Amino acid sequence: MLSEPRSGRLAAWGNALLAGLVSPDDAVVAVVGEDAVHRVEGLPGETGPVGLSLALGRLRALGVSGLRVALPAPGHPLGLSGPPEFNARALEAGEAVVCHGAALGLVPEVREAGPRGDVHVEVVWHCLAVREAPPADVPSLGEAERELAEALREATEVLSRLDVAGSGPVAEAAIDAYRARAERDGEVLAPGYPPRAVRVLALSRRVGLLVSVATGAGHGGAVSASEIAARAEALRPVERTGRRAQVAAYNAFVEERERGVR
Repeated sequence: MLSEPRSGRLAAWGNALLAGLVSPDDAVVAVVGEDAVHRVEGLPGETGPVGLSLALGRLRALGVSGLRVALPAPGHPLGLSGPPEFNARALEAGEAVVCHGAALGLVPEVREAGPRGDVHVEVVWHCLAVREAPPADVPSLGEAERELAEALREATEVLSRLDVAGSGPVAEAAIDAYRARAERDGEVLAPGYPPRAVRVLALSRRVGLLVSVATGAGHGGAVSASEIAARAEALRPVERTGRRAQVAAYNAFVEERERGVR
């Protein structure tokens, strides 16, 4: 959870575009990020892959008014609503975007090409049918914020009990890299998101960083395989809470529109 999921970028900037808050060019640049190119395959009415700008326009024409994020993990179909075929593809990718207003979803396939040292990344979003139903296990922003505060306390207690400080050159390098990435990326979410969503997403990334550093081999005081496994098991509920909060933050745009806030 250290890096921003591609589904998060697509949902956030796609929502801003659908709401008329950003231009298509700005949305595409933000979604693609450091990747070489993104295309969408399987869109109704299209015979082959199309670019993101055209795809988002096509989705709007199909009735899509918002985009939600799913970040499933084994045994936790977070943000999914079915059918099984779509859930399986999303679980394999670890993420997906689910459309609001049309029974469609998008699952990324990441492809790398080029020689070592000059690798470029291409992403193909596969457009598939989804079941129109409430997404699984997604909390409200308020619930997510409360759960994250408790998760941070629990994580601190777990690390203290396991005698894991998370210190050392490898952990420090990971933290420095995360901070540099955060400063370079600037905006946490796209325009139009409520301040609470920005706050929850930033806090969820802190939780993800803590879990990643604490469970990484060679970090902290515990170095044996059994100790690493013990801390990973102890921190699994914390990681789950962080993912739920991420989804709540990305989905806040659509949730507010459904409640008539916008």
